[in-house]
Amino acid sequence: MENGNPKNSRNREPGPVAATEKLDTHHKALTINLDPSTFGSFAEIGAGQEVARWFLVVGAASGTVAKTISAYDKEVSDDLYGSSSRYVSQERLEGMLDSEWSQLLNQLHKSRGAHTCFFSFVDTVSARNYSGTNEPHGWVGLRFQLRPGGPPNDILLHINLRDASNFLQQEALGILGVNLIYAAFYQLKNKESFLDGIAQDVEKRIEIDFVDLRGLAFEMWDRRALLAQLLHAGIAQAVFFSSSGPPVPPTEVLYKKAVVLAPGYFEHVDPIHSEMHARMLTSAIQQLRGELDEAKSAPRGFFCLPAGPRRPEDLPPAVPDLLNRIDALLARGGDVLLVREQELYTMTEFVNRYTKEPVRFVVGLSLLIRAWEDRYWNLGGRLLEALSRLFAQNVRIYVYPMTVVDLRQSIQSLSATRWEWSEMNGWVSAGQLRPTGPLGHLYDYALASDFLVPIQIPQL
Repeated sequence: MENGNPKNSRNREPGPVAATEKLDTHHKALTINLDPSTFGSFAEIGAGQEVARWFLVVGAASGTVAKTISAYDKEVSDDLYGSSSRYVSQERLEGMLDSEWSQLLNQLHKSRGAHTCFFSFVDTVSARNYSGTNEPHGWVGLRFQLRPGGPPNDILLHINLRDASNFLQQEALGILGVNLIYAAFYQLKNKESFLDGIAQDVEKRIEIDFVDLRGLAFEMWDRRALLAQLLHAGIAQAVFFSSSGPPVPPTEVLYKKAVVLAPGYFEHVDPIHSEMHARMLTSAIQQLRGELDEAKSAPRGFFCLPAGPRRPEDLPPAVPDLLNRIDALLARGGDVLLVREQELYTMTEFVNRYTKEPVRFVVGLSLLIRAWEDRYWNLGGRLLEALSRLFAQNVRIYVYPMTVVDLRQSIQSLSATRWEWSEMNGWVSAGQLRPTGPLGHLYDYALASDFLVPIQIPQL
């Protein structure tokens, strides 16, 4: 096997330095340049030629670089890679990979194929524009061989650039590209070392919210587990799982959409709980549809499952456990956003990157009480700051009612003693619930301002 076999020199840390410490970007690029069996091409669009530049400046570039190209003009790009509806897209990335790989083999296979592991690195990126009005993101791809003459393997990434300036985003992209090429040749032992290697030195600067792996090098890898691992590694803010197709980056399903988010841990995966969750989300989508102009497209609904622990002292859920919960939700026809953090305001901030349309949460009373009880010690403004972040840009919370029995059990499990309520036919809605003391005034304000919207108690 090529993936992870310790006898495979391509997956062995090169040199004595790498055995004891992580190599920086300079030494990673130089290591590849000094490896006589590695040779490839670079095609970069949209953020300079920052990846190729590393290999050109560290020395011995002739040992690695067959070609560098940057086709900024759309007509030139179309002529090289075929026309495309979007220039920063997976479609364009795959066209670049196919073209560059075909050229590389046609030109060099006869002379170098018997002793060379070829690779083609490509990216198409929308870095920060001059006006600062775009959402910087891009697609990054690598096609490579693990042995001379071997079959090609592909790594496709979707990235979000989080630095504030175009210059810094270009710099971070250069580091990421070197990391990716190095990880493909030397860090394929397991998904943890692979992801750590890719993200080294850009953890806070670049998010990776989509990974697609193809080829024999990855035949034993679980692609869905790798997506979940992006959250555990702190590389992504959220990843998306679809009930009706393959995973895609979150921007593909959130962009300019009215959105309903159903947050929860969804620890019960039995059909009864799954049906209840699906009913809550469906009712919220219908309610938001009634608020929108008829010309607007239908809202999208998502279950939001945090990948982190409930409490700081707890361990995060294991990846297989998360995937079981995701599968239970997908089985009911619901799409899932696996998110890094559990606070609702972090979900608001994330979704508002991609849409200015209405955003609605749908929660049960127990989650509402938990959010109101949290002291938010990580925020300077505590609860008030959390609420101001949560309700930014046309956000509301639809609150699904609970039976009195379930409400009492939830309050007991949360040790929440400062709540009072009335009931109707054994049910309690958000309008019949209220915290005692000063928090009650804030709660009343949220209700009166339609930040909290009670969903009607079900008819018996």
